[in-house]
Amino acid sequence: MAYSFQAYLPYYRRNLRLAFPVMLTQLGAALVGLFDSIMVGHYGTADLAAVSFSNALFFTVMVFAMGALMAVTPLVGYAVGACESKEHISGLLANGLIFTLLVAILALVLLVPCIPLLHRFGQEEEVVIAARPYFTLIVLSIVPFLFFCLCKQFLEGLGNTTVAMVITVACNLLNILLNYVFIFGHWGIRPMGAEGAGLATLIARTLTAVCFVVVILIRRDWRLYLTLIQRRMFRWQEIRQFIRIGVPIGFQSFVEAFLFTASFVIIGWISKESLAAHHIANQMADMTFMLAMGIGSATTIRVSHQLGKGDLPAVRMASRASVHLCLMMNTIGALVMITLRNYLPYVFTSDPEVISIASTLILIAGLLQYADGLQCIGGAMLRGIQDVRVPMRIAYIAYLVVALPLGIVLTFPMGLGAKGMWIAFVIGLAIPAVCFHIRFQRQMGRLEAQAMTQKS
Repeated sequence: MAYSFQAYLPYYRRNLRLAFPVMLTQLGAALVGLFDSIMVGHYGTADLAAVSFSNALFFTVMVFAMGALMAVTPLVGYAVGACESKEHISGLLANGLIFTLLVAILALVLLVPCIPLLHRFGQEEEVVIAARPYFTLIVLSIVPFLFFCLCKQFLEGLGNTTVAMVITVACNLLNILLNYVFIFGHWGIRPMGAEGAGLATLIARTLTAVCFVVVILIRRDWRLYLTLIQRRMFRWQEIRQFIRIGVPIGFQSFVEAFLFTASFVIIGWISKESLAAHHIANQMADMTFMLAMGIGSATTIRVSHQLGKGDLPAVRMASRASVHLCLMMNTIGALVMITLRNYLPYVFTSDPEVISIASTLILIAGLLQYADGLQCIGGAMLRGIQDVRVPMRIAYIAYLVVALPLGIVLTFPMGLGAKGMWIAFVIGLAIPAVCFHIRFQRQMGRLEAQAMTQKS
């Protein structure tokens, strides 16, 4: 089908209407990490490396948990599109609460034992000393954060992305203020370095969960979903539905996060300067990836709603519109990183060795934009049609079978250092970027064939 801007314009508008608040939400979360890095980096290189190392371990589990809870959006979105009853949607919320509790328990079981074992990951002693209190505090923050994620995904399934944006932006501003107070020591509080950043994160994440509950209780139509919950709605069959969709999404997110986590550990074996530079480049790449995630969230919502309505042509149009929007934003992000690669590291540190390494890594991160954005949108399209198992296998092969071994070879035997790992990222992310989109086209063909069979 020939491209027509006028034909796609309504889809661009609808997708952006949903995506823009999510983009601000995700960008706000990335900005907190960015300000953490900037403030801690100016406090000391060892503290910056500690935050980098701790977040790498933490986000491996956290990303799995967040990915698992993404099952809420397509299930609720499909129910909304199919005009299911409020009782049915309330049942999804009830069983989503149980699913979230199970995911939170699993996350704590995996993270808490790591606290006394941080010295076993081969990092420098001063990095481990700074990392332990920070890591402990962010582990505690995962429980309120996951209940915030449940509320966010549920409202996104209903088609509302604005509330999460307002709450996240407000709490992130508080987080940045608390960083200033706790990291450097103001208002009579002692300077805490990395530990202060962790305390600020715990307070802010707890507040996001509290704010979401308050908003749901205040708004009458959303409060109804809570008041309709009854004991009979808690059914193992529905919890299994969350597990069936959520666990593959979570595992797909996990293997990608594991690749990046492993890269932090591996690059930490080179030097703390390389690790700090790697963290800076990763922060810059995260900023643009958050925009792609916003478009991806909107894609899942739009696709699940249209699938629930049975409007397959609209599913295709909404998906293609998201690809177009993602490519445009990836181009802007790539140009910014490539053009400003020699200047951006100065925002984080004044260490000349870190700046030299980081400028090269940011250049490669700019080239990474297209592969990273397209795999994100492709995965979101597949989640919208509830196709999650094959994408999980593709991600496993791309990230753990191809990218990680290749990164180790390029980093050490080939002598490329941190650059080798980033080159492996480009290759590893390009595989799902292609495969996810091929998979989506095949699945849509099957759905369209089934629809034609039912009509005849």
